[in-house]
Amino acid sequence: MDQHAIAAARIAARIAADGAELQSLRDGTGREFLWQALPAWPRHAPVLFPIVGQLAGDTLRHRGTVTTMGRHGFARERRFTWLERTPRACRLVLADDDWTRARYPFAFRFEVAYTAEADALTTTYTIANTGPEPLPASMGAHPAFRWPLAEGIGKDSHILEFSAPEPAPVRRLDAGLLRPGALPSPIAGRTLRLTESLFADDALILDRPASNSVRFFAPGAPGIELSWHGFSELGLWMKPGADFLCIEPWAGYASPVGFDGEFAEKPGLLLIPPGEQRAATHRIRLLA
Repeated sequence: MDQHAIAAARIAARIAADGAELQSLRDGTGREFLWQALPAWPRHAPVLFPIVGQLAGDTLRHRGTVTTMGRHGFARERRFTWLERTPRACRLVLADDDWTRARYPFAFRFEVAYTAEADALTTTYTIANTGPEPLPASMGAHPAFRWPLAEGIGKDSHILEFSAPEPAPVRRLDAGLLRPGALPSPIAGRTLRLTESLFADDALILDRPASNSVRFFAPGAPGIELSWHGFSELGLWMKPGADFLCIEPWAGYASPVGFDGEFAEKPGLLLIPPGEQRAATHRIRLLA
């Protein structure tokens, strides 16, 4: 597999050209923080583009044409091209071609850049509209972190601590689509006490988070802090019975139940004018 390793003083990462996916994230002692694509869920941290979530019937409609687009889009299945590789950073790109246009009839350039510095890894996504019409798109991160974070510590000891109180209702999915209405938040002030039962009904979605960062930790274990800029939603997900937690900054979300119209009219999309671009960044900092 075509991969590149980057490192700084207290962090080391490995990135693959396939999907521009982060494959490993270790601290200075060699401790692994990322889920290692075990059979329960054979991914590490997929990149989501040009959609986040699912379309009704996996169907994209655009000006009379109908194409198939699977959940979370195709970027995670495509091989990116390296633009830059240094000891502390790398940059990859995916551009439209005949294969993508048969599924997503738009011109685009999608870059993913990784930078290691001190104890943190910064990832930047940039979507550029290289075509003559507005570009409807979404992008998102889907990193899966080990849960529990250390051996001998129970899952129920782990906490998510947000940077601001999160009283707003949360959203849920129905067969992969966004349910109508909202539900009371399980977050008490800034704290979400983690249990597997939170995810028995699929992902927990904050569609208007007040925070721009969250800490994932447990007493006696190392932790992480994930912060974001340019992403408007946050998804939390795990597969019941598996030992990982996904903390997912998104710019976009699944089609609402009942929506099956023109793709460009789907709620939650970015609409990027010709010749312009949109960028979003998230930063994972390792906590001792």
